[in-house]
Amino acid sequence: MAEIEKKWLGLMNKLAGVLDKSFNGEKRPKEWGFFLALFPFDTGPGRFNYISNAKREDIVVLLKEMTAKFEGQPDVEGHA
Repeated sequence: MAEIEKKWLGLMNKLAGVLDKSFNGEKRPKEWGFFLALFPFDTGPGRFNYISNAKREDIVVLLKEMTAKFEGQPDVEGHA
């Protein structure tokens, strides 16, 4: 898996810090996890950047759960 594109790395790290501090403050262990994904609309599937305060394996489980939930819902069209 490729790393975050360099042009987005600083901003995504800054946003991740703000999200983590906003939801968790100084709490340890953390109470809330997040996953921030950034993807281009015009290049088709395949490339996206993400950052999280969770372990990669936990994000994989989250994405599988989200996919199952979305696939079980009626079809809806996305809005850009």
